[in-house]
Amino acid sequence: MAPRSDLWAKETRKGTPVVVKMENPNYSIVEVDEPDGAFRPMERRSRGKNVKQVTWVLLLKAHKAVGCLTWLATVFLSLLGSVKTRLCFTHRLGSERLGRDRWLFSAIKLFLAASLSVLVFECIAYYRGWHYFNSPIPTSKLEIQSLFHLLYLGWLSLRANYIAPPVKALSNFCIVLFLVQSVDRLILCLGCFWIKYKKIKPRIHQEPFPNDDVEGSGSEYPMVLVQIPMCNEREVYEQSISAVCQLDWPKDRMLIQVLDDSDDGSIQELIRDEVTKWSTKGVNIIYRHRLVRTGYKAGNLKSAMSCDYVEAYEFVAIFDADFQPNSDFLKLTVPHFKEKPELGLVQARWAFVNKDENLLTRLQNINLCFHFEVEQQVNGVFLNFFGFNGTAGVWRIKALEESGGWLERTTVEDMDIAVRAHLHGWKFIYLNDVKVLCEVPESYEAYKKQQHRWHSGPMQLFRLCLGSILTSKIAMWKKANLILLFFLLRKLILPFYSFTLFCVILPITMFVPEAELPVWVICYVPIFMSLLNILPAPKSFPFIVPYLLFENTMSVTKFNAMVSGLFQLGSSYEWIVTKKAGRSSESDLLGLTDKRMPPNQMQRGVSDSELLEISQVEEQKKKQTVAVKKTNKIFHKELALAFLLLTAAVRSLLASQGVHFYFLLFQGLTFLLVGLDLIGEQMT
Repeated sequence: MAPRSDLWAKETRKGTPVVVKMENPNYSIVEVDEPDGAFRPMERRSRGKNVKQVTWVLLLKAHKAVGCLTWLATVFLSLLGSVKTRLCFTHRLGSERLGRDRWLFSAIKLFLAASLSVLVFECIAYYRGWHYFNSPIPTSKLEIQSLFHLLYLGWLSLRANYIAPPVKALSNFCIVLFLVQSVDRLILCLGCFWIKYKKIKPRIHQEPFPNDDVEGSGSEYPMVLVQIPMCNEREVYEQSISAVCQLDWPKDRMLIQVLDDSDDGSIQELIRDEVTKWSTKGVNIIYRHRLVRTGYKAGNLKSAMSCDYVEAYEFVAIFDADFQPNSDFLKLTVPHFKEKPELGLVQARWAFVNKDENLLTRLQNINLCFHFEVEQQVNGVFLNFFGFNGTAGVWRIKALEESGGWLERTTVEDMDIAVRAHLHGWKFIYLNDVKVLCEVPESYEAYKKQQHRWHSGPMQLFRLCLGSILTSKIAMWKKANLILLFFLLRKLILPFYSFTLFCVILPITMFVPEAELPVWVICYVPIFMSLLNILPAPKSFPFIVPYLLFENTMSVTKFNAMVSGLFQLGSSYEWIVTKKAGRSSESDLLGLTDKRMPPNQMQRGVSDSELLEISQVEEQKKKQTVAVKKTNKIFHKELALAFLLLTAAVRSLLASQGVHFYFLLFQGLTFLLVGLDLIGEQMT
């Protein structure tokens, strides 16, 4: 082996120092310490900067900072201006009427007062340097500094020995419920993915009706009754009646019932005139108005089904006043009943014309898209059962009659008839690709009243039909699905743990750190579940954080409604018609039709004269429009919870709990915005 050269072995070899000096002052002095030093890459040295360059850099950075601060100040001032504008219209009688539901508000106020007292106590102890959470509590009399110190030590002992154990037990129970409900939500999503992957959907295997002229082949079509129940629907009655009257079905095989429960005489005249207008055009349509308005929507439908001429009809389609079906709705739904005598209901999907109107409508769209795309579709494919949505569906009249018809015992008559039909062995079909236009509430007040009815009614129904479920002749797994999943898990457990865990236990644990919730409970799992909920509406992904916070905010309304319905408290049987804005106009429908259909084929037949008439009517409405002052509502429970969560956030800041602090801070601010009615549109 060749001997190793000393030139490469010695890495620290040094040569003769050489100093090179140049007379030109523009050159710098370089010192070479070794022979190969000149061939090595020069180390990066800080280059001297000109004073002007430094000044320009600082000016540019200052300009950017000032621009950013100006933008933030503009946004903040505009937000304050909008808040001030909204609050200026808060009427002294515009606050929320608590009525007999005051029990929850009183409990929240008591909880808030206790939290404020403990926070003041903890702050005084904190600034006196009494930090005993990670250190042993002094027990010797010599270590006790004062009477206040003794009281603080007693509070620590009481907190650790008597308060923390039950809080921890309750939090563990809610976490288990949370995980069970999360698993159920995950299974539903997997079922939806399987349906999409296998392309499973109800199909019509043969052409049910001939494609030639409808009037010439009317005998091939079954008799269909179409019902439009409404009550004081001034904003939307015209659009719904117009859409239903243009359904593509033989006129002699279809009857339209406009079931008007309005107590306003002017609205009754408007609806009656609209019915007369379409009747003169040859549409088989009648107007019905009850003198005795009992039972709300269920009583209205029950009264209409008691007419003698209903016996001649085989199916009944139901549309609420803000729904506008496409002209081919009956041709896409009724054929599924052919050669399926066990089929009792065909349910279509809702589509929303005002889903992008404001933040509130966008958040509602996320929930409703998940409900229809995942829950209804999965239950329809695998179980042939789901809750009837009350509208945009076609019933076999025989199924309604055998199930007992419409009953007035709850405010969710649609779910009531669906459960009773399921107990009698009838099957349901859900059509995800058949959509009916409607609108969602644009104001928080209207949305809150709607959600109260939707969550108190199922608990009423559960109390009433539990015995019927247990004694029915359906399979045991169907009984278990009805009781455990349909009612308990999705109607009772969900609002219970959502409110208890995130609005009660979490702020308590800030004052009782021995029972602190883990980070994955308040952060990771909720975000993952929110991602699952938002999958059916991917365009709403930027709203995932507001959606998570708003759902927790709505938990107080849902919990209150659930308890009221279960124990028959407060306004559990109160029915308030959801306020509509009338966004689903004729122009919206025609615009949607133009996008869906080719230029030479209109889905809804509207002549030029009718379009001219519509435009003239709209111009007259604009001229007659009078500016109506809009007012804000103050929601007491939301405001009380806002102050409670913000108080807990201050306490978590003292304990340096990062994730808990930010969650409580943003959740408290969300409650504050909702409590001041700063989300959604204002009510007239």
